[in-house]
Amino acid sequence: MREDRRAAAAPLQQLTFSLADEEYGVDILAVREIRSWSRVTRIPQTPDYVLGVLNLRGAIVPIMDLRLRFGLRRESYGDDTVVIIVAIAERLFGIVVDAVSDVVDIEPSAIKPVPDMGAVVDTRYLKGLATYAERMVMLLDVEKLMRPEDVETLEAALPTIQEVEVAA
Repeated sequence: MREDRRAAAAPLQQLTFSLADEEYGVDILAVREIRSWSRVTRIPQTPDYVLGVLNLRGAIVPIMDLRLRFGLRRESYGDDTVVIIVAIAERLFGIVVDAVSDVVDIEPSAIKPVPDMGAVVDTRYLKGLATYAERMVMLLDVEKLMRPEDVETLEAALPTIQEVEVAA
């Protein structure tokens, strides 16, 4: 019984990254890889935050700009810009972020519910807020980033793509 309690209270490892001068965290278990920004193939009739797809060792992976997904101003991509490839229910997709910070352990007791910010701030993509080493980290719920209708649009468009550059 004691071991069950310890396992339930185990720290959650989060990959932290910056986006528009804020710090976010994503569950490290969902992260498949981190790669530098590379050009993608645009898919017609997709939302503006879906930049396109890339061929990642045979898998066609949709890539979204997290700034645009959150309704923020788009920035030019620089040397620190990265794509975090995540897996949700066996489906891969990439999120473009400003820079990756590090992996941190967050105690479950340190996670607070996201306050209701009304219509001013869209918080549906957040699981909670945590303080880590004097920093506020917004914990991302990656399962909510890609809407089912976006997935359907991408799947319908994929057969029309003739060539996609292969990313190493």
